[in-house]
Amino acid sequence: MADLSLDFCGIRSPNPFWLASGPPTNSGDQVARAFEAGWGGAVWKTIGEPIVNVSSRYGGLDLGTARMAGFNNVELITDRPMEVNFREITEVKKRFPDRAVIASLMVESKRAAWHDVVARSQDAGADGIELNFGCPHGMSERGMGAAVGQVPEYCGRITGWAKERAKIPVIVKLTPNVTDIVRPARAAAAAGADALSLINTVNSLIGVDLDTLAPLPTVRGQGSHGGYCGPAVKPIALHMVSTVCGDREIRVPVSAIGGIATWRDAAEFIALGAASLQVCTAVMHHGFRIVEDMIDGLSAYLDEKGLTLASLRGKAAKNVRRWEELDLNYRVVAAIDHRRCIGCQLCYVACNDGAHQAIGLRPWAELGIEGPAPASMTGAGVPVIIEDACVGCNLCSLVCPVPGCIRMEDRSGTADRKSFLDYQAAGETPRAAGQRQRKTGEG
Repeated sequence: MADLSLDFCGIRSPNPFWLASGPPTNSGDQVARAFEAGWGGAVWKTIGEPIVNVSSRYGGLDLGTARMAGFNNVELITDRPMEVNFREITEVKKRFPDRAVIASLMVESKRAAWHDVVARSQDAGADGIELNFGCPHGMSERGMGAAVGQVPEYCGRITGWAKERAKIPVIVKLTPNVTDIVRPARAAAAAGADALSLINTVNSLIGVDLDTLAPLPTVRGQGSHGGYCGPAVKPIALHMVSTVCGDREIRVPVSAIGGIATWRDAAEFIALGAASLQVCTAVMHHGFRIVEDMIDGLSAYLDEKGLTLASLRGKAAKNVRRWEELDLNYRVVAAIDHRRCIGCQLCYVACNDGAHQAIGLRPWAELGIEGPAPASMTGAGVPVIIEDACVGCNLCSLVCPVPGCIRMEDRSGTADRKSFLDYQAAGETPRAAGQRQRKTGEG
C-alpha cells in the first residue's frame, strides 16, 4: 500500500486523516478510541475559558432519503475545565506518541491570555496548536472566533501573540464568512503562522419549524444562527482551499476542512494543494470506523495512478483558471444512450423549463434503432437531443437517474454545427430553433 505518512509543518502522523476540532474530540477517551480506529491525528475540541452551552444544539438538512446532507450547530467550545483537557492531552499523547495531537485554542483578545494558554498547551505535550478564528456564533459576539478571523489585522496580531510564546507549530484556522479568504490567510502567514486550516463553519440558519415558527434547532421556542458544515459545504471549502493554496504570497501548508467524508473527497482536496485533511461531521454521522475506508481507498488510488501523497498534492491546481481564461471554442453536446433510457423524461422537462429547450420527444419507431422498444418506452415519447440548440450545459446529464445514459460529447470544430452567428444571420436564436424543431419534428 502507498505510504500515507505525513510531515505537516513539523508535525508527524502516520496518515493525513485527522479529526477536526469538534464533538468527536471533546475528551481523551474519544480521541484514544479514534486513534485505535486508525486516525492519524486529532485537533482537540477548542479549549478556552469555562463556557456554558445550550441544550438543543444541532440541526440537519436532509436531501431526499439522504440524512444530514447539511449540518448546523449552535454549540460553543468545550464546556469542560481547561485543566481537565490539558491533563487528557498529556495522557493521550503518552499512549499514542506517533499520532498528531493538536490543541485548538480560543481565549479573549489579550496578549497575556494567549501567552498563558499557549504555554499550557506546550506543557501538556501537544504537537501543535490551532488558533480558532472561525466560530461564527456565540463567540464572535464576545470578540472572539469569527470576529477575529474576519479582520486581517486582528488575525495577524493574535497570531503574532501566539508565536511570541509558541515553541511548537502554530496553525491558524480561518473562517469562510468573509468576502476574500486570501486577506486573513496572508495576514496570518505574514505574522508567522506555520500552517493554515480551513474552512470553519459557514454562518447559517438551518430552517424553521412551521408549526411553532421557531428557528431550528429550537431552545425554548427560540433559535439563533449557527455554523453550517457537512457534505453540503464541500464545494465552498474546495474553492477556498484552492484559492489559498494557489496564492503566491502564502507559503505555508494547508489543512483542509469541509465536507470530507470519503477518500475521494480527501483526494480532491489534496489534488488542489492541501497537505492534511480534517473530518468532523462524517464521524458524527457514521463513527470513527470510516477512517478505514479512507485509508484503504486513498492508498489504492495512489497505487493505481502511480502517485505518492507528495506528487498528488497540487496536481489539479494548474487546471483551475479564471473564467476569462477558459477556452470559448470548446463545445460539447449531450448524447443519449436510448438502450439505457427508462423514459422518465426528466431530461426533457429540465431542459425545456430550466435550460435551453434542446431536447424533443419522438416515438421509438422514428429513432431508427433495431429491435423492439424497451418496456419503459412503450407509449412514451423518447427524448432526443436537438444538437444545434444544445449549449452543452450538462443539466440533462445531471438530472438523469441512470448512470451513463446521458454523456457529453466533444463537438469542438465540428463543421456542421451552427454557431450563434449563423443563427443571428438567419434571424433566429438557438432557443427559437429548438422550439421550432421540437414542434415540427426536425433535427
